[in-house]
Amino acid sequence: MEINKAKGMIEAILFAAGREVKIKELMLALEANSEEIISLVESMKNEYQEESRGLQIINVGEAYQLCTKKEYYEVIYSIFDKRNKPNLSQAALETLAIIAYNPRITRAEVDSIRGVGSDATIYKLLEYHLIEETGKLDAPGKPGTYGVTPEFFRMFGFNSLEELPELPRYKVDENQQIVIDDVMEEQDKAKSDSEDNQENTQNEAPMPAREEE
Repeated sequence: MEINKAKGMIEAILFAAGREVKIKELMLALEANSEEIISLVESMKNEYQEESRGLQIINVGEAYQLCTKKEYYEVIYSIFDKRNKPNLSQAALETLAIIAYNPRITRAEVDSIRGVGSDATIYKLLEYHLIEETGKLDAPGKPGTYGVTPEFFRMFGFNSLEELPELPRYKVDENQQIVIDDVMEEQDKAKSDSEDNQENTQNEAPMPAREEE
């Protein structure tokens, strides 16, 4: 297939879809392999950038989406109903970050990390399609688990969870969740060490003044 025609087909699909389109979907539509699709899309990305156009193609996991560039947000947003924009509170951002860093986390575990109930916040994040239920945990009561959605990646500009900023290295369990007891032990130890240092400083005997000869 001629390259420019293939690019036109991809552009038309991404525009018409209005959502992220998986590489496999593009492969079926163009009857091409994954290497060919990736090469075409990467070339299109560069063309959008070099021509200073208002659109760009972003990665959303194993998919692509055609969207506007961030620098044109204000002019675009001015013509849309502002009520459509998610208004994330500090509690919502905290909860969202916890879920992003801990895929397949339960509501009880979120509450344990935050120290307060998160029911209303989780419902709001579900309403905004930033998180979704990912299954049931093999534990008493079969609690539901949560993870972030493609909408999360699109909104915050990440391609995958691997691009999230690195956190301090804490122990994780078999489900790749942060072990909360270890986090608290680290905090308690740091606090104890700080208090010991202050106490030792206060208890140090002053150096005797040197007698003048």
